Amino acid sequence: MRSRIQMLGATLVVASACHDGPTNASRSPAVDIAPRAAATEAPSTSTVRWNRRSVALFRARGGDVGRINSYLSIAQYRAVLAAQAERHGQSRASAAGAAAGASVVVLKQFYPLDATAIDTQLEAQRAESPLGAEINADFAAGEAIGRAVAASVLAWAASDNYVQTPPGTPPVGEGFWVSSGAPIVRGGFGARPFFLTSESELRAAPPPAFGSARYLADLAEVRAISDSRTAEQLEIARKWAPFANPVWSGVAADLLDKYHRSELESARTLAYANAAEFDAIIACWDSKFTYWFIRPSQADPGITLPIGLPNHPSYPSGHSCADGAWRGVLTDAFPSERVLIERLEQEGGMSRIYGGIHYRFDIETGHAIGRAAARLALERRGLE
Repeated sequence: MRSRIQMLGATLVVASACHDGPTNASRSPAVDIAPRAAATEAPSTSTVRWNRRSVALFRARGGDVGRINSYLSIAQYRAVLAAQAERHGQSRASAAGAAAGASVVVLKQFYPLDATAIDTQLEAQRAESPLGAEINADFAAGEAIGRAVAASVLAWAASDNYVQTPPGTPPVGEGFWVSSGAPIVRGGFGARPFFLTSESELRAAPPPAFGSARYLADLAEVRAISDSRTAEQLEIARKWAPFANPVWSGVAADLLDKYHRSELESARTLAYANAAEFDAIIACWDSKFTYWFIRPSQADPGITLPIGLPNHPSYPSGHSCADGAWRGVLTDAFPSERVLIERLEQEGGMSRIYGGIHYRFDIETGHAIGRAAARLALERRGLE
């Protein structure tokens, strides 16, 4: 198991000679996440619309957006599959209705204060005139399927052990992370993965030794950026804070619209991307609580923190684990957009250095874990 991620790490050693990103990554401009081609007037699929609704609810309410969107998108995908398999004589269940019914049940579970607004959105969708393949489909039948599927997915989610496993006592000594005294953020530690055979399957090799040449060089980079942080770098740091998922969800939604992907294709892409991120975060926190590595600002108190310091160890970067997972799934779904997607992955990683909260080796290892999680998700499948 260790050999898989070590081999991937060896590949990154070669890439890191070029800093695994743009030559002047510390000064690279923000990436435009809008689709490159002009947007069309074609409406979004039901799956995409409700995914955007979930992100809007997170931005208004907070919550564990990666976990919420994982179960939301899995419920959508399974509901669409079930609707497409359902046919009674000449009538068939609406895939859009199935995605909507599943979304309503999941989102009301996680955002109960917004139940009325969620129902209002569903009522508006019911009242719309159907388009394309939905013209002869039964929205109500699809909605009923989606609601039943979502109830099953939520029952499954209740047993995923998310944030239930204590991380243990942090070690004390040179090079170890020190808690702020607030509750330690557990991330995906101990949660049930979707594709990994165990939480340690993608455990990273140890970080550079504290005080080593590589360590000191990466620490110096963080301090240099902190001392001369530009307005553009600050904007990038804030754009990607606090989580990667909302940004990547928006990118995915725009690409699904741009390429006119079907309800099923939209649901499949979002399900595998979100679930791959979920597994990447499990693997990331397994590594974090194996090495308990010190944050840059704890090693050098002169480093400033414009986006705040999360209360968990530095290595590897959880944000970058998520970035790598989304890159892996989206480049598989949209190979012609590889350059854009890879630039976004790099920007997401650099945002953490710009914010003063991670070293470059945190980012590189996080990307490696995320890409490996995406590859396993696409190879092993199983969300159906």
